Amino acid sequence: MKIIRYAPLAGGPPQWGWINAAGRAMRLEGAWLEWKRTDEPAPPHRLLAPVAPPVIFAIGMNYRDHLAETGAPLPQHPVVFMKSPEAVQDPGRPIVLPRALRSDQVDYEAELAIVIGRACKNVRAADALDYVAGFCCANDVSARDWQRQWGGGQFCRGKTFDTFCPLGPWLVTLDELPASLDLSIRSRVNGAVRQNGRTAQMIFPLRDLIAFLSGSTTLPAGAVILTGTPAGVGMGQKPPVWLQPGDEVEVEIEGLGVLHNPVLEESIAAAAE
Repeated sequence: MKIIRYAPLAGGPPQWGWINAAGRAMRLEGAWLEWKRTDEPAPPHRLLAPVAPPVIFAIGMNYRDHLAETGAPLPQHPVVFMKSPEAVQDPGRPIVLPRALRSDQVDYEAELAIVIGRACKNVRAADALDYVAGFCCANDVSARDWQRQWGGGQFCRGKTFDTFCPLGPWLVTLDELPASLDLSIRSRVNGAVRQNGRTAQMIFPLRDLIAFLSGSTTLPAGAVILTGTPAGVGMGQKPPVWLQPGDEVEVEIEGLGVLHNPVLEESIAAAAE
């Protein structure tokens, strides 16, 4: 099932829906993971990120070709960092280039996102998918200057500016995807393909990531795991190519749809309010 989260244009709290075979948004009833389909069309609405995560874990250096373009060594364990839940951005809404705390090296990263369905801890890799609500497209937007030069050796400052974690366009449940979970993944900037890989190229597979992150650690329901990005990021271009105001970025993953976000420049006056 393709599950959407939306804001009714008439106002009120976010609602849940599903996409039928004709591509129309229909209402869902019930609570998280206990949804029941209805044949009632969703009201006029704006798409939201398919989850409001309590925590976002992200994995760096998880594709061999991305390691090669960055010159990083092969990791012994998954490289983990975190992004603030406030970094989440909705489908179609802008990635905002920081100007109050300025970055001129903002990059895109197409990633497969795992959404945890129910709280879990010390999960075995063999059982890991039992705890997954679904998957969606993600863009691990990164300010490379703050990540690599000014972040004190930590990734978080460069990874967690507002709008730096677009998610969407919807949450896709496991039954709609191939058992291998080998999916094509690509990014486009202004229509030009920048990244083009497959999730089977991950160094640490999805099951192993869930087992690792849940080791002695509770993963709450709704937690998001970003699983790494293939080669072709802006930093890897020669010369590097950074996102600019007016750019249009798309992340497309087989079976999960297309996540589209424009790029805007932060208004410092608005940031100071």
